[in-house]
Amino acid sequence: MKPKDLKLVVQEKYGEIAKQSVLVNPESSCCGATLACCGQVDYSMFSEDYSGREGYNQEADLGLGCGLPTEFADIRKGDSVLDLGSGAGNDCFVARALVGENGKVTGLDFTDAMLEKARLNNEKMGYPNVEFVKGDIENMPLPDSTFDVVISNCVLNLVPDKLKAFSQIFRVLKQGGHFCISDVVLTGILPSMLQEAAEMYAGCVAGAIQKTDYIQIIGQSGFSDIQIRKEKQIVIPDAILSNFLSPAELNNFKTSGTGIFSITVTGIKHS
Repeated sequence: MKPKDLKLVVQEKYGEIAKQSVLVNPESSCCGATLACCGQVDYSMFSEDYSGREGYNQEADLGLGCGLPTEFADIRKGDSVLDLGSGAGNDCFVARALVGENGKVTGLDFTDAMLEKARLNNEKMGYPNVEFVKGDIENMPLPDSTFDVVISNCVLNLVPDKLKAFSQIFRVLKQGGHFCISDVVLTGILPSMLQEAAEMYAGCVAGAIQKTDYIQIIGQSGFSDIQIRKEKQIVIPDAILSNFLSPAELNNFKTSGTGIFSITVTGIKHS
């Protein structure tokens, strides 16, 4: 697929998820009680438990993350924070609890239905210092040197040009600012059927790249002090993989040594 087609796949799938009414009527959703599994891929299979976090809003948690970036983001009172691929606002509201009344949180997303959901959630929360902006991570409609911290949760693997994405992060960060991103990466090569499956791309798997390449791209973007703060292997159930792989291909994949990992990585803009 061309990059623009991949973006349309992501917009369509995450638009579907945003429009689900599970919290109101679980039986009316294609996902039952888990919300984030429309289609053949359970998009919630990577998610972390946010319950108990200050600022947590259950209505904003669609189970689409693969980490807790705010846990390692060193967000302080008064900071200006940008959340990339902010969805229904989950990480933004947790970040708002950390920046306090004098800070500011901006969520960036390019899916209209997600932006609508996030804005409605924010109206209920009543935060005047939280806003949601429509935009593409590869070309953010945001000024240079604006934010103290950039966070993102299981989104950059969906961006076709990751060098552009990290270069944009570098641009919008203030001097001395930093990012903390949770994302999906690979070790080894995915089977071609998984690489080509748009459904798996929107589900954060087919769009993932090699962990070494991911870290290299961050460095190429200008960041220093790059650290992987947390890493865990993700095991995709056979029931999902069998939608894309034959029994023989599934067995080969499971014995190939290929690994799918969630990592939380940080880096600093020193220059």
